[in-house]
Formats: sequence, structure tokens, C-alpha cells
Amino acid sequence: MDRAPGPAFGATDPPSGAEQPVPAEPTVLEVLRELGTGPRGLTEAEAGERLARFGANVLPSRREASRLRLFVRSLRDPFTAVLLCLGLVSAAVFAWGTASVILLLVVVSCALRAAGEHRADRSTAALRELVATTATVVRRADADAAPASRELPVDELVPGDVVRLGPGDLVPADVRLLRARGLTVHQSALTGESAPVAKSAGDVPADDTAAGLFGQPHRCFQGSSVVSGSATAVVTATGARTRFAAAHGRADGRRAPSAFDRSVHGVSWILIRFMLLTPPLVLMANAALRGRGLETLPFAVAVAVGLTPEMLPVLVTTCLARGAAVLARTHGVIAKRLPALHDLGAVDVLCVDKTGTLTQDRPVVDRSLGPDGHDDPEVLRWAAVNAWWTLHLADLPAPDALDEAVLERAEEAEVTAYDGIAAVPFDPARRLSTAVVRTPGRLGAHTLVVKGDVRAVLERCALTDDERARLAALAGLQARQGLRVLAVATAERPARTRDYTPADERGLTFRGLVTLRDDLAPSAAPALRDLAERAVTVKVLTGDHPGTALRACRDLGLAVEAADVLSADRIDAVADADLPELAGRTTVFARCTPEHKTRITRALRAAGHTVGFLGDGVNDLPALRAADVGIAPRGAADVAREGADVVLAEKDLTAIAHAVGAGRHAGGNIATYLRVTLSSNLGNVIAMLSAGLLLPFLPMLPAQVLTQNLCFDAAQLAFAHDRPHPSVLRRPTVLRPRGLLRFITGFGMLNAVADLATFGVLALALHGPGTGDDEAVFHSGWFTENLLTQALVMLLLRTGRRGAGGRRPGPVAWAAIALAVIGLALPPSPLGPALGLTALPPLYYALLTAVLLLYAGCLLLARVRRERRSA
Repeated sequence: MDRAPGPAFGATDPPSGAEQPVPAEPTVLEVLRELGTGPRGLTEAEAGERLARFGANVLPSRREASRLRLFVRSLRDPFTAVLLCLGLVSAAVFAWGTASVILLLVVVSCALRAAGEHRADRSTAALRELVATTATVVRRADADAAPASRELPVDELVPGDVVRLGPGDLVPADVRLLRARGLTVHQSALTGESAPVAKSAGDVPADDTAAGLFGQPHRCFQGSSVVSGSATAVVTATGARTRFAAAHGRADGRRAPSAFDRSVHGVSWILIRFMLLTPPLVLMANAALRGRGLETLPFAVAVAVGLTPEMLPVLVTTCLARGAAVLARTHGVIAKRLPALHDLGAVDVLCVDKTGTLTQDRPVVDRSLGPDGHDDPEVLRWAAVNAWWTLHLADLPAPDALDEAVLERAEEAEVTAYDGIAAVPFDPARRLSTAVVRTPGRLGAHTLVVKGDVRAVLERCALTDDERARLAALAGLQARQGLRVLAVATAERPARTRDYTPADERGLTFRGLVTLRDDLAPSAAPALRDLAERAVTVKVLTGDHPGTALRACRDLGLAVEAADVLSADRIDAVADADLPELAGRTTVFARCTPEHKTRITRALRAAGHTVGFLGDGVNDLPALRAADVGIAPRGAADVAREGADVVLAEKDLTAIAHAVGAGRHAGGNIATYLRVTLSSNLGNVIAMLSAGLLLPFLPMLPAQVLTQNLCFDAAQLAFAHDRPHPSVLRRPTVLRPRGLLRFITGFGMLNAVADLATFGVLALALHGPGTGDDEAVFHSGWFTENLLTQALVMLLLRTGRRGAGGRRPGPVAWAAIALAVIGLALPPSPLGPALGLTALPPLYYALLTAVLLLYAGCLLLARVRRERRSA
């Protein structure tokens, strides 16, 4: 997350949009009086009483679900619920074998799903810890004792405690500054600002509250960190009452269904309607045409089970768990919610910020320009002299980001050739800093080197109005190109011993400009190309200046024009109904607040996109929850990690590209399983219903139906280990119910035709007219044909390896071979009679081969036609 640099950097980009206006702030005395404390801090007794009253200063934590709770929750899956109902019906009519098999499937499915989700919860448990552990607190042993500073655990802080902050400290609670010296604070976890902001302890005038909550200079918040300076502050809120905790509480709210939820439920209810209609239809048809009653109920239930993809929960959990395990082991990506991996595979729009994702959180020098606009290395040398001696003589803990960038580009020998005399450090009010140096060999003269905001420096230079306007226009041109701009000026002064002050910054000689750009993330450009190849559109939602964001995108090779950039003020002017279309064609959204990010994310989902959102701060939490899949790095704010579905080891687009590939791998296998299973099952059900109405006996015994289903289900688990064709990884894997329904209807009818052709072979060719009452032969022949056709479907409708890369049989090929062997070997085996099966005459196998060859040819033609239509 990022916003424009704050005033502490002195660059020309203005600060970003503020939060919502807040009422006038109370004075320091009013705050202390309200909290019942003072600058000397609380006594130990007062602190203990408040700790008991307000509780520990910790974020509310969510209790992890137990294995039993996860198991029970798994029963809410539509397929599992229907299977459970069918199992209970079977038990009610004393079909104990059918009931046992179905209930076993339910238990195995729920157990595997619960185990996978429990492992994912355990993997992220280590991330749910606050980084801050201790704070420097001023307390007294009793009312008469002198105050003393000591380190205390953060969770022991209470409102009214006085704390001291220094460089590198994390702000342990929401505080009001009492004293501050050169304090700058990094608030990116809260506001998205990419640069530290200056803080001061003064009271805010009543008419100066438009800076927003996080923009108030006298307040700091839990989740921010001190960059430079020092301060003493009083704690105003702890624990659940902090702004940090407020966002943490919102993380428990209900979120909209993800792409996986919508897809699975859409497919589920289509099939549930079929399954609920099947048993009544079978019972009524048999009662009307054959005079059979409840004795056909076990067969009707078995047919309904035959239409159900019983292993879908197991296969989904296995596919996603394997993908999640590989991602965690090889790329440090943890899927907190297993279906989030499928959602990543379905993502076609990825919303990211700029700083830390496309660019590193530091600038680099682009050019140094003289007053004439041409390159001049002397300007960079003077800027480095200012940065070096200001750092050393002003006793700063570390250079700020712009000074560090200048020093990295300068030659150390040129900078240290000067002798430092004095320094006037950077002041947010002046927006510049001054170093006073002496050139070796030039006794009696000092050189003032001034660096800072262009307007502030130009005002102090000895220039005409025309020259000042020309130089301001030159700086403005650089800023519009997405560059930060610093101005450099010098002045010669007689050597003296008294202190230098801001009053000496007058009559300067303008030296030139130093322009800086964002340092590009090394992995960003390759990752963007990888995502583009996978048909993922990247949209940049940043709080930064539009020109800065546009420049970074172009430097990374993104084809972004000025018309593709939308600022927050334009977003505010667009109605919700019109925003989806506008958001779809916009690449960069600049000056975004958290509200804008959430609104854009929802608009993209409303336009039919599956949206991923990468964020790392408290302010990103609403957008993380609004997206189909929320992504956060390990270094994100605690509540952002809690609210995200996927956690990255580092904030790196490369890891997301790998995660998208893993999601598509898993999603492709799930989609293949559904297509193969449902088309084959639908064909079998149609054939069984037709045969049941034409034959004087049941076309297949319930035990045979369930055995066939068990064999097929076990074989189809191989899809969880299949390697999809590379084309699957180049497009989002979305389970679209209508498209799936068309697929299974078309290929299911083709399968039914093959089954009915086998029926004709059995009824006419083997026995002749009127001899179709040989039940054992009919059952055995159809049992064998069903397993062989299902093996063909597994091989010919899969999206796995084909051609030269698939010469070695993969898991699916071995599973199909095993299925075919069972179909051929089980009827004549000793186990055959126990299932009502018998050996088949040799002529049957010759005729069956002809049927299977014709069926395979039709399958190939239908698949090629479908692929051409999809292309």
C-alpha cells in the first residue's frame, strides 16, 4: 500500500487524500485530565487497577475450530448432505450394504476435509502474533516516588501510561504526544502512506481538523513505527479500543461467497435436482409398467447414488491440500482456507498496490539537472554533501529515503573531501535542510548547501520572477513524469563561529534539480509477464500521485496510457451502477483511500470478474474481505493477515504467479473430474432407466451398481495427482454451472447411446430375440462394458498430458488400466457369483470391442469440436 510522500521528505508531490474529517481535538491538559494522569506517569497501584478494569493490551483473538467442529461443518456440503440422506433412506428400508457404503463415503469425505483445514489453520497459527513485545513506560512506585523509566510487556500497558518512543520503536497503543523532537512515523500499515509523516506535540487549532484521524500530527496509533526522532506520549486507548483492534474486529464479519462457493453450489443444486427426481421416477415407472413396488427402492437409491459424484469432497480436498502443501514448501505461500487455492486459479483480475509490490519501498536517483535542464553531475555532488553532513552533524539516527538514495549514487571521496562545520536539520515547516561545509584550502569561507522542496528553495534564491517561474516549470515537468524532485542551492558566507540558523538561508545560488523515481522490484516485470500469459489482468490501486504510478507501470513494461489512469476524485463522481464498466477498462487507480479500494474491488466482482486483492495494512482489510481471494504478506499488519485467505512469505508477485498456477492445476483437475464423472454417470443413469423400463428384470442389481461406483470412484482419485495440459494454466479455471451442464448433457447422451448399444448386443446378438431374460449374463456384460467405457472416458476427456510428453503412463492412465482389468476379470473370477456376475461368451468381447471403438471415435470427434468452439 502506498500514498504520496508526506512533508517529511520535502518532495514536490502533494500529500495524499485524507481520512474523513474529525471533530476538534482536546488540548494536552484536557487529555491528561480526562485520563486521570500526568507527565510523571501512573503509580503501580493505579496501573494495576486499570489493568484489571480495561484488560490486557492485546488484540482480540479468534479461537481456532477443533477437528470435531470442522468435521461437523463439512456435513453442510450439498453433496455430502444428499449422500447422508440417501444413506439414511437405504437404512430405513434395510438395505444395509447400500447404507454402509454411502455412510462410509460421507465419513471419509468429512474426515479428509476437516484434516486438510486443520493443517491449514496450524500452518498460520505462528503468523497470529503481534510483533511488538515491550515498551518503555514511565511509572512511579507510589504517589511520592520519582518517576522511573523501565521496559514492560506491551500487554501490561493501560490508558494513562506515559511511554517514551525512539527510532525503530513500534507504537504500542494509541497515544497522544506530550513532547516530540524531530519525530517521523511510518503509518503504512494503517493509512497506506509509503513515506514517514512528521508528528508534533502541539495542540491542534480548532479550525485545523481537516487532516483526518491519521493525519493529526499529535496522535500516533498502534501498528505504526517510529522512523526518526523521539517523543513522550500518553496512552489513550489499549486492547480492543485501539484503531488497530477496531479493524481486527471487522475481520470476523461475514464475507460474500467466493468464486469457489458460487461454482460448487451452482453445480451442486443442478445435480441435487436430478438426484431428488430420480428415485420417484424409477419407483413410479416400475410401478406403472412392471407392477413393481417398494422392492425397487434400493435400486432407485443406487441409481441416485450413481449420479452423485460421491468422491467430489474427497477429491477437492485432496487436490487443494496437495497444491497448498507444495506452495507452502516451495514458495512460502500458505492457503489459510483451502478453497482459496481454487479461487486463485479462477482469478482473472489481480488488484495490487505499487510500493512494495511493483516498486521497492525506496527511491533511486534518476537524473541530476542543471538550471538549463541538462544533466549536471555537480548538482548530485552538492546534494550528497548536504545529505552526508546533515546526517552526521545534526545527529540523525539514519538518513531518510531520499538522502539515502542520493548518497548511494554519489562518490564517497567527493563527499568527504569537504569539512563539515554545522547543519540546520530538515524541518517540515521549512521543507529543506542546510549543511555548512568548508572546502579544503579555502580558509575564511564557508559554503551553505541547501536541499529540499523546489518551491521552498526557489523562494530563497537570488532569482528574477521569470527565472523562478521557468525553474518551477522545469520541476513541474519532471513531477508530471512521475518523478520526485529536490532542489539544490548553495551560498558562500564568511567563516564565523556563531551558530547558523534558518535566517542564513537567503540569497542562494540555484544549482539545479535532483530527480528520483521509485526503485522497481526486481521480480515485478517477469511476474507481470507471467501473469499476463496466464490471462490475469493486473490493476494498480495506489494512494500515490497518478504520474508516479503511471511512470512505475511504464518502467515495468505495462502498456498503460494516461487515459487508463483514474484518480479518486473521478471515482467519487461515478455512480455504483456505472463503476463496474469503468473499473474494467482502467488499469491504474490513483489517490485511493481504503474506501475507494473496497468499492473498486466490489465493482470488478459485479462486472463478472474473479478478483484477487493484495494488501498488507489495516486499511486494506475491507478490500481483502470484499475480494474473492484476499492475499497478504507475512510482514503485513496482524489484522490483514487474519483477514486474508492466502499469506505470502514475502510481498512478491512471483509468489502470486506460482499460487495462481497451483490453483489452476488443482482447479483443472477438479473440473476434469466433474466433467468425466458427471457425463459418465448421467449416461449410465439414462441407460439404466431405459433398460429398467424395457427389461422384465432389473438391469443391474443394487450391489453391482454400488460396486461399479466404488471402482470408478477409487480410480478417479487419480485425477488429484494428474498434471494438466499447459493450456489449462493459461486461462482461469472457473466451474460454470451452465457450461458444465451442457458438457455433461452432450457427452452423457453419447455415453447412454454406447450403453444402449451394448444392451442391444446382449439382448439380440448373444441370445437372439426373446432370450434377453438371462439376468446373470446381462448384468455381467453391462458391468464390464460400463467399467470399460468409463476407463475410456477418463483417458479421452481428461485435460492432462498428451502427445510426446505423455508417453509414460501417468496416474490417470494407470487408474484407467486398473479399471479395465477389474471390468474384464471380476465377472469370471471367484468373486463374481457373490455379486451375481458370471463369465461371458467369447463372442461378446468381439462385439464389445466394436462398440468401444465406435464410442471412442465419437468421443474424440466430440472433444475436438468442443475445443475448437471454445478456442
